[in-house]
Amino acid sequence: MLNDIYETACASTALSVAEESAAITMFRLVLAQARHLIRQRKQIEELAHAMFADHDDYQRLCTIPGIGPIHALTILAEAGDLRRFRHHRQFLKFCGLDLATCKSGAVRGRTRLSKYGNARLREALWRTAQVAARQRDNSFRDKLGRYIERDRYDADPRRKAMTALTAKMARAVHTVVKGGAEYRPFFERPVPGGRTSPCQSREDTRVTL
Repeated sequence: MLNDIYETACASTALSVAEESAAITMFRLVLAQARHLIRQRKQIEELAHAMFADHDDYQRLCTIPGIGPIHALTILAEAGDLRRFRHHRQFLKFCGLDLATCKSGAVRGRTRLSKYGNARLREALWRTAQVAARQRDNSFRDKLGRYIERDRYDADPRRKAMTALTAKMARAVHTVVKGGAEYRPFFERPVPGGRTSPCQSREDTRVTL
């Protein structure tokens, strides 16, 4: 692969670099490290599948879009038994995904995420939401599209959308574990009254038809 890249660079408008140069040496080192990390990740995933084949919570988490073996293990390790949270709002607060408003006398500040909860768990949910949004045909990607449909290049709506997707991921995680059922996808659609109603999943629609 390195030889192909080098030959392409020599024959294109890119500046050619000698194979014995420091840049090529560093590139080989970075590539080797990346391949090593990929092998390690694959080993961890295989070990997780082998050790948690009979763990119900682990299997349910892996049915949610964006959650793989490593993130499922991270969520279980950081959150503990999610059944102790009676409502998903308690779990959101534990993750630091609840909203807080700074007040000082008559001055009312902006409402934003509190971020007082478990930072590692919040990061894992954020990353899984990003993965789910890049996958095809799921409610997370659908929700992201509705947030940024006016301007896909505006960073502020995209940031707010990812925050909403992270909270949605947290609710899904809490629901599948506490409810004891696999994730059932559904798609949200706006209704004339301005609210957002859950629609039947596309999989269920195909079965019904």
